Amino acid sequence: MVLTYPLGVGPNHPQRRWPLRRFAVVEDSMRPALRPGDGLLALRACDPRRGQLRVFRDPTLPSRWLVKRVGGVRGAGRGATFEARSDNPQAPGVVDSRQFGWVPAAGSYRVLWTVRARGD
Repeated sequence: MVLTYPLGVGPNHPQRRWPLRRFAVVEDSMRPALRPGDGLLALRACDPRRGQLRVFRDPTLPSRWLVKRVGGVRGAGRGATFEARSDNPQAPGVVDSRQFGWVPAAGSYRVLWTVRARGD
């Protein structure tokens, strides 16, 4: 799971959907690839590929964002859906496609860059 921190917008600029977003990992569901405290830079994209890390709204709790690895992919472009898999499915509180099914690619973000938390 992740928390989202929108990029800064000045007072003279309207709010809009930015193609890049920053996220911070807060749970263990993606260990060892991602650990709590890691930062992510992600790009809004509708072309999921098997093995990619993707960030998307939790279908069961839309105020929460999740980061998961893409399993299977169905379709292409905005109509694509993907299977969201946890790297560490035994971690406490893990949710992924086993609970909520496949995820629409529209509105999801592809992780471009990971910044490791200090001390790890």
